[in-house]
Amino acid sequence: MTPSLNRRWRVLIRRHGPTSPVWRRRSAMGIGAVSIGLVALAFARLADLSSELFLDSVHRIWWLPLLITPLGFAAIAWATRRLGPETAGSGIPQVIAAAHDPVRATRVLISLRGAMIKFLFTLGALLCGASVGREGPTVQISAAILGWYHRLFRVPMRASMIIAGGAAGVAAAFNTPLAGVTFAIEELADAYEQRVALLVMTTILIAGIVSLGLAGDYVYFGVVGEHLKVDAVLRIAPVAGVLGGLAGGLFARAMLGIAATRDRWLPALSNRPVLWALGCGVIVSVLGVVTHLTWGTGYAPARAIVDGSNAPYWFGPAKFVSTLATAASGMPGGIFAPSLATGAGLGALLRPLFPGDPGGAVVLLGMVAYFTGVVRAPLTAVIIIVEATASRGLMMPLFLAALIAHATSALICKERLYHGLSKPWRATLRQVAAAQAQTNPPATP
Repeated sequence: MTPSLNRRWRVLIRRHGPTSPVWRRRSAMGIGAVSIGLVALAFARLADLSSELFLDSVHRIWWLPLLITPLGFAAIAWATRRLGPETAGSGIPQVIAAAHDPVRATRVLISLRGAMIKFLFTLGALLCGASVGREGPTVQISAAILGWYHRLFRVPMRASMIIAGGAAGVAAAFNTPLAGVTFAIEELADAYEQRVALLVMTTILIAGIVSLGLAGDYVYFGVVGEHLKVDAVLRIAPVAGVLGGLAGGLFARAMLGIAATRDRWLPALSNRPVLWALGCGVIVSVLGVVTHLTWGTGYAPARAIVDGSNAPYWFGPAKFVSTLATAASGMPGGIFAPSLATGAGLGALLRPLFPGDPGGAVVLLGMVAYFTGVVRAPLTAVIIIVEATASRGLMMPLFLAALIAHATSALICKERLYHGLSKPWRATLRQVAAAQAQTNPPATP
């Protein structure tokens, strides 16, 4: 081989070979996606086990939650502030903020250490009966996993990669790949470019294959094969959309304003987060002991309502308050699953208003309307419900209810929930950037 050909061959290998930036990026995305699928599946199994252990203890000793729930809230709130303040809450606002400053965020908001803390503390929240879900935490954990692999393979971190990791987390958590794509479009990405789409879809495909291969093709709330006639859609969807939008908008507004309300009416608790969490735990424990249904994610009651069980009319309002108190405490945990359960409770309230129509379909309209009212992501809400119930025949009625709920919720709460909650985390990144600029000022010529 001549020297000229040898140089060209080395250049070709450097640019396109296994050690090239392109292949390092592909390796980070591929291996990261497989890891996301495995971690999400393990997280789901352990979360279910944690909820079962708590419910078993409640069945044996009915008064035990009055003790362990408030103390658990306080302990987790204290540990979160000491060990990982960036792990508080859902995790989705942190990922939204991270997309604005990917390089710093991988060490501040979506670090692997923070992901481990989020994993353990969310399980701890379920062990003490908190009304939390694992889907939001899965988004933050997944983004952290992908960020760690990009550092390992020495690949520059971009916003599109954080979006891809978070979207893969939604897909793996719900076993709903299409919902991951729509969630990336509606929530995580401000500007959805073609490059982002390719990364998201590739990552979701790999994570989804891992999840489906190990867990099988299952649906969370059972198969709903019911349909609605046009006249029924025009009667039910507007009612569900308005009521769901109002209730969801109230939840979002309460979440965004609860800190200011606390500081105004309970100033003694404004600088005592552990005591505040203890009080929130008392509310959750009392509601749980009285109702026996508001603990944990709420998947079991929601599925029973979808299947046709006559749920108590107070389940939806009680789950609303329990979820709000849990989220307000600041402990790690998501609101996806509890919001779907609250929406099922709303559907149970709607079902007697339309006795001649399929009950399961009415409940799903209530679920999608309330969930849309909370997160203001109608496309994601519809796809999650459709994929989680195999109710493709109800897609158009669900879209109508979701769009009405979206418009109604915007009248109650102008700001979208996750984007409003992401503002403090974005401010944290700006503070880190300012501190780094002072420590390492640019060299003067």
